[in-house]
Amino acid sequence: MKVLFDQGTPVPLRDYLPNCQVTTAYELGWSTLKNGELLAAAESNDFKIFITTDTNLQYQQNLSHRKIAIVVLSTTSWPRIKSHLSGVLDAIEKATPNAFLEVDIPFIS
Repeated sequence: MKVLFDQGTPVPLRDYLPNCQVTTAYELGWSTLKNGELLAAAESNDFKIFITTDTNLQYQQNLSHRKIAIVVLSTTSWPRIKSHLSGVLDAIEKATPNAFLEVDIPFIS
C-alpha cells in the first residue's frame, strides 16, 4: 500500500510500516505544494493513505470528495508518537478510501 507522509510526519514511523511503500512529500519534491494540491497529487499518484500532523486540515479543505484516506497525528513529536504507536498503527490499518482518522497522542508524563 502506498503511504505519503506530510512535512511534519516523523520519518522514523516508516520503519513500523513494513507492508507499506512509504514516501515523504519532501522526497517527491512536493514540499512546496499546499494541502489541496498535495492531496490531489497524492491521489493522482495512487497513494492510498496520507499521514499528516496538520490538525487543521479538515477545516482548511473540503475532504468529502477525496479518495485518499487521511490519518492525522496530533503531534510531530517522535518520542510521543512512538510511545503510542499501537493507536497510530490501528488507525492506519482501519483507514479506508475517504476516511478521516484523528489519532490523539497525549503528552508523555
